[in-house]
Amino acid sequence: MIRIGILGDIGSGKSFVAKAFSYPVFNADYEVSKLYKKDKEIFIKLNKKLPNHIYRFPIEKKEITAAILSNKSNLKKIIKIIHKEIRKKMKLFIKKNKHKKVVILDIPLLLENKINTKKDILIFVDSKKKDIEKRLIKRKNFDQNLFNKFKKLQFSSFYKKRKSHFIIKNDFKKKSVKNEIKNILETIL
Repeated sequence: MIRIGILGDIGSGKSFVAKAFSYPVFNADYEVSKLYKKDKEIFIKLNKKLPNHIYRFPIEKKEITAAILSNKSNLKKIIKIIHKEIRKKMKLFIKKNKHKKVVILDIPLLLENKINTKKDILIFVDSKKKDIEKRLIKRKNFDQNLFNKFKKLQFSSFYKKRKSHFIIKNDFKKKSVKNEIKNILETIL
């Protein structure tokens, strides 16, 4: 099985590109939102660490946002609890898809949290800054302060590009992205 890790800036279209591969995708953002909505254990752990912010189940995104914005150490507390669970879910995903030719890992902070392996194929999704800004502003509940905090956690685009085996220029058009993916798959399969 070939594991492909998708890298890129916040709002660059990593999930859009991941889906366009037409192989099983592990989408960490989706898994995190499921944990907030459905996992009572996660609620209990977060409530214990952040009782002033996380106080009802299911956990609402605005509670998480308020916790992160009120104190920078809160983000580390949240990450410590959530990432352990996400790693478990990713291992289950890999096990479930072990007979697939390719799996896609759409995980923010893939490199930063050392989730990738040396064998993984890394692909950087490169988008124009103005396109990213337009997309982010359109997002429901977009918060510039929160964006800045997450940006500080990330390695630079320059570093991620250097670590990548391939770069996809994302113009947010399915046809051109599919063509770039086709070329990459022909190279690695």
